[in-house]
Parts: sequence; C-alpha cells; structure tokens
Amino acid sequence: MLELSGKRALVTGSSKGVGRGIAKRLGQLGCDVAVHCNTDRSGAEATADALRAAGRDALVVQGSVGNSRQVRQIFKEVLGHFGSLDILVNNAGTQVWAPLLELTEEDWDRVVDTNLKGCFLCTQLAARHMRERGGGRIVNIGSGCNKVAFPNLVSYTASKGGMEQFTKVAAAELGPYGITVNCVAPGAILIERTEREAEDYAGQWGRLTPTGRVGYPADVAEAVAFFCLDRSEFVTGQTLMVDGGLFTRGPWAYADEDGSG
Repeated sequence: MLELSGKRALVTGSSKGVGRGIAKRLGQLGCDVAVHCNTDRSGAEATADALRAAGRDALVVQGSVGNSRQVRQIFKEVLGHFGSLDILVNNAGTQVWAPLLELTEEDWDRVVDTNLKGCFLCTQLAARHMRERGGGRIVNIGSGCNKVAFPNLVSYTASKGGMEQFTKVAAAELGPYGITVNCVAPGAILIERTEREAEDYAGQWGRLTPTGRVGYPADVAEAVAFFCLDRSEFVTGQTLMVDGGLFTRGPWAYADEDGSG
C-alpha cells in the first residue's frame, strides 16, 4: 500500500521546478494532486500529464494565490473535483531583484502578496475544510532567506521570514484540529529559474555547500513528503532546512576559496 494512497493534495505553483517535483513525489506515494499555476498553464498540464501517466488523478487549477476571489475559485474547483483535501503545499512564489532603496511599492506588493498573503489565504481555506474532516497536512515552502539576509531580495526575504513565523502560529492554532503545519526551506536548488541566475549556478553554489553539490527538486520533495505522512503527525511548527548544510555556517574570514576551513 502506498503511504498516501487515497489522499488528495493541492500544490500551488507546481507547473515547473520545485513545485512540479513535489507534485510528482506525492503522486508516486499514491496521492491525487491538484496542480496549480498562475500563468504557465502548459507547464501545469505537463505536470498533470506526468501524474496521470503514473496512475494518479490530476486536476489543473489556475489563478493568483494573492487574490482572495481567485483563491476561493481554486478551492471550489479542487473540492468539486476531489470532494476533499488532505494536503496543502504552499509553494507558489516570486521574487524581484532590487536594492531596498530602489524597490518599487508595486514590486513589494506583488512579492509579498504572492509569497506571504497567498500562504495565508490558501492555508485559511484549506484548514477550515480540514478541521471539518478531522485533520490534514500543510507544508509551506520557505527559503534560505529564512536564516540569511540576502541583499537585493528584501521583499522576498521579508516574505519568507514571515512565512516561517506564520507556520509556527498556524501550527499552534490548528494542532487541536489534527492539522500539522510545517515549513521546508530549500537552499541552492537547480531549477529553470536558478540556471538563468548565473553561468555556472551548480558549480558556484556546489563549492559553497558542505555536501559538495546543489540541491534538486527531488531533495525538497522528499522533505515535503515526510511532513505529509501519518508517521509525522507529532511534528508541527518546524522548519526543515534542505540545503546540504549551506546555511549552517557563518562567513568565516579565513575560509578557503571553496568555503571550507
């Protein structure tokens, strides 16, 4: 018996990258999955096709997680199709590279609305449903920004730091209803977006990571899957760094070029 057989999940932002990896891993464990996107419908359909090919039921839903009306419509479609929801993964996110003194209000709002407000809106609707069903699992996808301040990413860092504290409050309030809430915070993960950030993203970040490599969506997906399993029912309010040890160490002045020493 697959460990998530008979369960239904919604994974926001699962048209590609980490979200797609999470959706596929949950499907491998027997879970039916609602694949969410905001603009990349073709990517979401590709994720759903992969799930269906593995024998899972998959639904594509579209809309902005930062818009309450659209979030209500997303949940209406998910519950209308599956009838219930056992797992929510708040993965949808965006970022803007800009110095604090140059960041526009519009870009701040877009990042915070997607990353933090979206987490709130989706968690609230999912938890209301899960409370009536007697429990559920909510996993929020944080970042290395949960621990380290990144210059030129002030809105992203603020939203991810807020997500970690949101996770703790939600865990405290929802625990009595059998709902666990945890956070998975990836480090340097090689996906389509990060490949465009640097000519040798994997090499640059791999040299700084104690395990000697960057992470992949599958690494994040395994951590998310653990929090979704019945055997993790006594773990809530936690943040698990999936970073190969990257953010466990301070920037020592006498470190070797590869970050060791």
